[in-house]
Amino acid sequence: MLRRSAYERLERWKAQPGRRALLIDGARQVGKTYLVRAFARAHYDTLVEINFVDQPEAKAIFEGSLNAATVIPLLSAFAGRPLEPGRTLVFLDEIQACPRARTAIKFLVDDGRFDYIESGSLLGVSYCEPPSLPVGYESVLRLYPLTFEEFCWALDVQPEVLDLARECFERQCVVPEPVHGRLMRLFAYYLAIGGMPAVVARFAETRDVARALEIQQDILALYRMDIARYARNKAHVRAIFDAIPAELDKQNKRFRLSDLAKSARTERYESDFIWLADAGVGLPCFNVSELVAPLRLNVKHSMFKLFLCDTGLLTAQLADGVQFKILQGQLDVNWGAVLENAFAQMLTANGFDALYYERSKHGEIDFVVQKGGKVIPIEAKSGRIFRAHASLDSVLRVREWGLELAYVFCRENVAVEVKLPDGRDDPATICLLYTSPSPRD
Repeated sequence: MLRRSAYERLERWKAQPGRRALLIDGARQVGKTYLVRAFARAHYDTLVEINFVDQPEAKAIFEGSLNAATVIPLLSAFAGRPLEPGRTLVFLDEIQACPRARTAIKFLVDDGRFDYIESGSLLGVSYCEPPSLPVGYESVLRLYPLTFEEFCWALDVQPEVLDLARECFERQCVVPEPVHGRLMRLFAYYLAIGGMPAVVARFAETRDVARALEIQQDILALYRMDIARYARNKAHVRAIFDAIPAELDKQNKRFRLSDLAKSARTERYESDFIWLADAGVGLPCFNVSELVAPLRLNVKHSMFKLFLCDTGLLTAQLADGVQFKILQGQLDVNWGAVLENAFAQMLTANGFDALYYERSKHGEIDFVVQKGGKVIPIEAKSGRIFRAHASLDSVLRVREWGLELAYVFCRENVAVEVKLPDGRDDPATICLLYTSPSPRD
């Protein structure tokens, strides 16, 4: 069983008195159904699972009156067994295929006898809205591909190892070299394998990158089928999707529509970028004009990078043996694109907006996050020259921004620089941490 951080969120949901239904959404193949089944086995005596795509006949349950007195006997009849109050979970999978079932949730929650979890792809949930949304009766949990920590769990890394690394990060002290070296090697594998559950499970079982790649290619094919099936402007969306690797491989990684077609204009393609983001397939990373909180007020939507939802899918899309070259430490091969994609993926999964900064006056900062009221610049260094960070130094000197801390994720162990830039009264801290490891080192 793959351990997911979201499992604890499900446990907290179940512990709430008078709980709402829980809607779990996310991109295709991120493990929504797997997670719910594992949770149901541990916490319920009975699971009633309906998949509205595989079992379209189940839609008939919700064709008439949607009140609980009508729907619950039909659910019991469909399941072929009585539903025991307080011990039954009703799991409505692919909920987007039956919008009326989502409307019925408010009546079923009010009834209170059973627990309800809905699940659907972000694409379907966004584009197949029910006649009436169950506002106030539904909590939402967004599921993403596995983070690096979850990837380590899947490969049987002991919790104590990760706890030690986390403690060193928080205390800003050196990670013991055996732990540091092992995590570096695992991170290289994470860049190649990514976090799609089926891919990680195959790799954990076989340790065979080629067999994991087969599943990655299947998922990419599935995403392209979704584009052909759901996208309004299929040609535009497919062109954007296929262009992501090449755009990320450019020096500044900013997505330029002119690379798709000389006549391309933002207003003609805007809905197509939104489609990929709504589907959870693309992760837009927008430019901010100033490094002051709240960052969302400084976002410029006309300038952005576009990442894939999973770094393993990016390396699969790059092809040309990139995964094997990464594992062999060939850092000249698309390394910066893959590394930044992994950061965008993990920042998003941990609740941060994916944002970056770029101005000719100060240069480019790979990522900018806001934690509380503080803005923190982040650089992801793919090469060995990581102590030269002119852009970070430049933004730290901007007095009115008052930045106190910056992170440089690089190839080395934890180190801290404290400096007093020109024009500042208080010192700024730059913390150097490893992230772009190679098994050779």
